[in-house]
Amino acid sequence: MQDMTFHQNSNHPYTVDDDLLNEAEVNGNWTPQEKALHEARLKAKAKRRLRKSSSRNSTSESFSESGELSGSDPHSPKGKVNASDRKSRTGKGRGLPKKGGAGGKGVWGAAGMVYEDEEPDMRDPNYDESGDTVYATVVPEVDEKELEKMVNPIVQEYFEHGDTKEVQMLLKGLNLGQHKYEFSSLAVSLSLEGKASHRELTSRLLSDLSGKMLSQSEMARAFDKILKELPDLILDTPEAPQMLGQFIARAIADHVLPMSFLDCYKGKVDCDHARVALDRAEVLLNMKREMVRLDNVWGVGGGLRPVKHLVKEMNLLLKEYLISGDVSEAEHCLRDLEVPHFHHELVYEAVVMVLESKGDTASHMMIKLLQSFWKTGLITVDQMNRGFQRVYDELPEINLDVPHAHSIMETFVDLCYQESVITKQLRDACPARGRKRFVSEGDGGAIKN
Repeated sequence: MQDMTFHQNSNHPYTVDDDLLNEAEVNGNWTPQEKALHEARLKAKAKRRLRKSSSRNSTSESFSESGELSGSDPHSPKGKVNASDRKSRTGKGRGLPKKGGAGGKGVWGAAGMVYEDEEPDMRDPNYDESGDTVYATVVPEVDEKELEKMVNPIVQEYFEHGDTKEVQMLLKGLNLGQHKYEFSSLAVSLSLEGKASHRELTSRLLSDLSGKMLSQSEMARAFDKILKELPDLILDTPEAPQMLGQFIARAIADHVLPMSFLDCYKGKVDCDHARVALDRAEVLLNMKREMVRLDNVWGVGGGLRPVKHLVKEMNLLLKEYLISGDVSEAEHCLRDLEVPHFHHELVYEAVVMVLESKGDTASHMMIKLLQSFWKTGLITVDQMNRGFQRVYDELPEINLDVPHAHSIMETFVDLCYQESVITKQLRDACPARGRKRFVSEGDGGAIKN
């Protein structure tokens, strides 16, 4: 048997030379291996012919009678298909758009197609036997441990803007559940540590929430909790029992709490602090003016007070200080007024009292008071300058009632400058009398340089 030469090809791994195979076939001396290899070769050749014929048919069908590609752009290169063409490119279709023109990105169907309501499928896992399916947002109930963290910012912001409607809107977004009453108790507890204006805002908030978001029974439950917490609250706020009594009285007057709230505790209270709070509330409710005046139980907030009232309060503050000499109490009273923009009135009244007083006691005490307010920052440099400047402007009129006003003023201004209460510019701005002084004026007849 002749030797057979094998050649390696990319399409056919191992092929036999055609002349050698034909000669072996004529002689009829094939071995079983050669015969199997020859059959495999014939099958592979038949597959290649089938592929070539199918590709020729698809190409010929895409050509029109004129020899041009059907559906292609006349300006495009020959043999290329337009990428935006929706017609079938396999050569098997009728040349119509795919899916009848209803296919493609962002297309929901053919033009003019009307979709009818589909009947619900009982095999659908989302099938609802009751009919219409209603979807609602479910807010998880707030945990008791997270309640205080969520409520504190709401109350603190309310103390700044004072809008009760915004608080109601925020509370509606929270699912407080059975802990809803605790919002009132937390708000009252926070206001006890704040200012009188904060307590007034809290009373208004409770009044607006009552009946809309919180019932009287829930409000009573909240105040009952605060009464039990008084021993802890009194550590930070010693006046908590009296303040809570005012809260209870105001709540009853605003119909936030039932009228029978106090009757439920008669003879059943063991805590001394709770008894003080309840007694305070009962006294306020039994006053001659009754519940009409309880609207001002916390006073009127700072800037809302009339100017005459503020002037009267500051005069009373200074007179009490001249009697007691207690600087800390005077500072506490001034802070309670909550009118930092009106502190120049205190400076003005203090200087006028020094001019109208006899002796040096009032002068030294007022310097001590103003120095304390200056160091603590309670009175700013602007308020201090405005107060002294007002006295400078009215000094001619004051001199009519106090003949020695100019000399007393000069002495007082020098002492204030020495104690660093006023600036050098303010001291130099003090008006001076441009005339000779007489012995009758009490300064020894010395002429001012």
